[in-house]
Amino acid sequence: MTKVEKDFIVKLNYTGKFEDGTVFDSSEGREPLEVIAGSGMLIKGFDDALLGMNENEEKDIEIEAKDAYGMHNETLVQTVPKTALGKDLKVEVGMTLGMQIPNTEHTIPVRVTKVTEDSVELDANHPLAGKKLLFKIKIVEAKKATEEDKKKFMQSEEDEDEEDCSSCAGDCSSCGHHH
Repeated sequence: MTKVEKDFIVKLNYTGKFEDGTVFDSSEGREPLEVIAGSGMLIKGFDDALLGMNENEEKDIEIEAKDAYGMHNETLVQTVPKTALGKDLKVEVGMTLGMQIPNTEHTIPVRVTKVTEDSVELDANHPLAGKKLLFKIKIVEAKKATEEDKKKFMQSEEDEDEEDCSSCAGDCSSCGHHH
């Protein structure tokens, strides 16, 4: 029986729910998620839960917000005049926009959380910030990662990064990326 240790390559199936039972992400209907355990590729609570699990084991875990996507940070919420977004943009609550970080070429995803006649409230918190997350995990396969495996993994991670947040703005429920 293979027990998951740090730096093992793990293939797993999972379903993530909120406390009210709403599913926000699942590997159902997709290939199992493949990660290097304990490497920080996943949120801390999920990563920690994998260590010590056995191949074919299934387990339910609860991850407090601080070990998931962090607490909701009010300083990441700001109100801007509609004119700052350009006059042709039709803004609606729930939309995700890219906001440029001042003095850099980087943009971060922000969600529109409120729209008034003159202004728009933008929230740069991760959509799952402040939420307790419940996961059902099943380890499909676990094996010690070779140096070759790790290189391949890091390479595919770099390739994905290019389009990661532009395609889903960090909202994993829409694309299956794990930020």
